[in-house]
Amino acid sequence: MIPISVCIIARNEEQHIQECCERLVPYGFEIVLVDTGSVDRTVELARNYTKCIYHFDWCDDFSAAKNYAMSKASHDWILSLDCDEYLEHLDADLLRKYMMQYPRHAGRILIRNRFTENGETAYEQVRVSRFVNRRYFHFEGAVHEQLVPGTGSDAEPKHVYHAPVTVLHVGYNGSPDEMRKKALRNITLLEKELRTQGDDPYLYFQLGQSYRKLQDYEKACACFDAGLAMEVDPAMDYVQTMVESYGYTLLDLKRNQDALNLLGVYEEFSGRADFVFLMGLIYMNNGLFHEAVQEFQKAATMEEFSVEGVNSYKAHYNAGVIYECTGHLREAREAYLKCGAYEAARARLHKL
Repeated sequence: MIPISVCIIARNEEQHIQECCERLVPYGFEIVLVDTGSVDRTVELARNYTKCIYHFDWCDDFSAAKNYAMSKASHDWILSLDCDEYLEHLDADLLRKYMMQYPRHAGRILIRNRFTENGETAYEQVRVSRFVNRRYFHFEGAVHEQLVPGTGSDAEPKHVYHAPVTVLHVGYNGSPDEMRKKALRNITLLEKELRTQGDDPYLYFQLGQSYRKLQDYEKACACFDAGLAMEVDPAMDYVQTMVESYGYTLLDLKRNQDALNLLGVYEEFSGRADFVFLMGLIYMNNGLFHEAVQEFQKAATMEEFSVEGVNSYKAHYNAGVIYECTGHLREAREAYLKCGAYEAARARLHKL
């Protein structure tokens, strides 16, 4: 078995902890659970899978809890998961090869976020650094914590690679009240961190995302404005997502003409389908239907994406809607047929 410790922090996660651990069992990994004050059956259920269970007094700092969990592991190689993250795929042979090849690099695992949108199940995927050798990395950040290189002789630039690990995150499927409480908690911690550490584009990004979950688009927009006004690296995943979230927030605020200003950064951010799809929506909301169709058709040819469907059925569907609304019914049917089993497209075909 590969000498890997899977480190998990938990609090009142009885609905997730069994599934999380069950999916790890076939690989024989050590499971280290750090509980931060559960009053449900989380710890009791976890005992069926591991003896490595520890308590940590919650101090409003996720990094402190995760660093404590890493310190209790028997192995240096750490895979950090949350209770609501279920392992879907892991290529053990390839991972072992990367451990030998990149001992001081951070492995970015693929996380598939499952959520509900307009009454339908949708997925978004993102790569996050979660697999490292603890001798060279630790967590920083009270909330939305990140793995960063160590200090002193161990410090070096954070090199990354795509770890052959895929995880399903189901935490966005909670009740509206649970999601609201989680967003409010994150806002409190993020604002505290901004006060203590000063302006930081990543913190503004996460704060904006939290306000979007509350549908407070004015505050979300202000956060994205603040983050993007700072010096940021367009190659960073979170910067790409912040630009896209900013565009959607402008549309939510009916600031359609302002959203057209994103054309100024088209070259930098049109490398994945999500931004191109967004530009299609922006054109559509501004009545520029020919340009919108072009963007949707371009998005449908792209391989790199975050939100499922922006480079396939969602792009074809939006093009079909434009064709249908402008009286081009043959083209509309062709576009809807490309959507496969997408229910909204099937409904439009039925009406046509």
